Amino acid sequence: MTQQERNELQDIIGKRIKETEDEIEHLKELTKPVAPDNAIGRLSRMDAINNKTINEASLRENKSKLQKLERAMDRIGEERFGYCSKCGDEIAFGRLKFMPWTTKCVRCA
Repeated sequence: MTQQERNELQDIIGKRIKETEDEIEHLKELTKPVAPDNAIGRLSRMDAINNKTINEASLRENKSKLQKLERAMDRIGEERFGYCSKCGDEIAFGRLKFMPWTTKCVRCA
């Protein structure tokens, strides 16, 4: 992997970290408890609770994604970054652009 590719990946990871942090903050607002004193109907309350559950799952996924991105940012300076942890071959640059946290090539994944 060239230094230019590493720099490009570092920029991509930085942007994705920022986007994920923003999404986490937005989801935290959406997952606040549904107040029982709101004057909404029974079905509307059930819908609100269902939406809250979906947003909580999305929040967990985004927190996990953020951890993976931060680990990738920490590892990007390492010599072995961009090489498969299983077979040792170089991971395709396109795959790293799409999933910068990956540690395996397509064949080994």
